[in-house]
Amino acid sequence: MFGLTRARFGRRGRTAAALSAGAVTALLTAPCAAAAAQPGAGVPESVVGGTPTTTHAYPFVVQLTDADGKQFCGGTLVAAGKVVTAAHCVSGESADGLRAVGGRTYLDGTDGTVSKVSGIWIAPGYSDAASGDDVAVLTLATAMPYAPAKFVSPADTGVYKAGTAARVLGWGTTAESGSPSDQLRTATVPVVSDTGCASAYGSDFVASDMICAGYPSGGTDTCQGDSGGPLLVGGVLAGITSWGDGCAQAGRPGVYTRLTTFSDLVTAQVGS
Repeated sequence: MFGLTRARFGRRGRTAAALSAGAVTALLTAPCAAAAAQPGAGVPESVVGGTPTTTHAYPFVVQLTDADGKQFCGGTLVAAGKVVTAAHCVSGESADGLRAVGGRTYLDGTDGTVSKVSGIWIAPGYSDAASGDDVAVLTLATAMPYAPAKFVSPADTGVYKAGTAARVLGWGTTAESGSPSDQLRTATVPVVSDTGCASAYGSDFVASDMICAGYPSGGTDTCQGDSGGPLLVGGVLAGITSWGDGCAQAGRPGVYTRLTTFSDLVTAQVGS
């Protein structure tokens, strides 16, 4: 049906989890249940068609790294000690092996705040990125001194109106098979209607859990290594980078966690 549908994770050596019948999924995710490699063992990729930006402009965007400082996913600071990310970034991982890095624009930088992760919460229904429930909340051992992002409430469904401008951020490649971008990058993509997303992905699009964003002609998208990073609407966290068929391909928009569905659960975790 579709070619290779990949979680936007960017670690080599990870095996695929199946999508619905007939669709082949190559989830290049470090934390899938069948994974054997160590965290961060691979090459991250990033926002396609974007422009450089900084964590000064987006202070709530964080890197997720392994214990050796290798970036593999992104996340969004929603409270001083809480980070929202994709479940597929941390499923199967030990908190001891994860770090969150805030206030660092460049992957090779030494500035900012590095925190160990003291706790991982994953949405109870999660099995793999392409089945939905792709949301996790990390509890940090060290509070971050950066302004957190606001996130949507269950009533904020209007943020997903087709054509609405959404902003994505990440540290990955600027082409599907390119090398990592050392600097944080950003791009703007329009929200795609549920009908349009279902047309692109068939039954693999779970409307209750997912939204799509991207141009019909492609060219601008998140990619490998951007998983877990934010999709912002009006400066508010409305989605989490999750998966897609390739990167920036025509007719294959990026797929993001529909955060309104999970915002009550996230709120409970932030308050815990």
